[in-house]
Amino acid sequence: MIYNKSWWKWSLGIWMSLVIVGAFIYAPAAKGLGETSRILFFHVPTAWLATLAFLISAISSIQYLRKQDVKFDIWASSAAQIGIIFAALATVTGSIWAKKIWQSYWNWDPRETSIFILLLIYAAYFALRSAIDVEEQKAKLSAVYSIIAFITVPFFIFIIPRVYESLHPDPLINPEGEIKMDGRMLQVFLSSLAGFTVLFYWILRIKVDAVKLKLHLQQQNLKKS
Repeated sequence: MIYNKSWWKWSLGIWMSLVIVGAFIYAPAAKGLGETSRILFFHVPTAWLATLAFLISAISSIQYLRKQDVKFDIWASSAAQIGIIFAALATVTGSIWAKKIWQSYWNWDPRETSIFILLLIYAAYFALRSAIDVEEQKAKLSAVYSIIAFITVPFFIFIIPRVYESLHPDPLINPEGEIKMDGRMLQVFLSSLAGFTVLFYWILRIKVDAVKLKLHLQQQNLKKS
C-alpha cells in the first residue's frame, strides 16, 4: 500500500517540514494579530481534521448498521479516536492563542466551550465502548451513538460560536470577522491543510490496520486453543 512506502513517508515528512518553515519564516504575520497569527497554520488544520474524523466515524457507523461488517466498526472507532486527539490539539493551540490575545488560556468563550463539550461527548463514546463486553452489541450501540454525536458537531463548531458574541480573534481583523491573507500566507495555509489532511489519512490507515491485525491474532489464538 502506498502509505507504507518509504518514498511516501519521506515526501510527507519533507512537506510538513516545509509547512513549519513557511509558517514561521516565509509567511508574514496577519495584520491585527502580529506574530500570534502564525499558530493559525496549525490551529485551523487540527480543528478541520477533528471535524473530518468525526464525519468519517459517523459515515462508517451508518455503514456498519447497514451491512453489519466489523471493518466499519473499526473505521468508526479509529476515526473517532484520532478525532478526539485532533480536537484536543485544536483546544491546546487555541488556548495558546487565547493567552496572547486575551491574556488568559481559558475564558469560556463560545468557541472554547463548544469544543470542550465535543471532547466530553466523544469521551463518552469511548466510555460506552469500554463498558460493553459483547463485541456485536458494542459495535451497534457505538454506531448509534457516533451518528447522534456527529449531529451536534456542526452546531458546536459552526453555528453556536457565530450565534453568540465571541472573543475569538476573527473580529479583530476586519468588520466581516475574516482573516485576510496575502498570497504567501494563503500558500502556507493551504499547504498546511493539505499536509495535515494527508498526515491524518496516514495515521488513520495505520490505526485501522493495527486494529485489524490485533483482531486477526486474537482469532488465531482462539483457533489454537
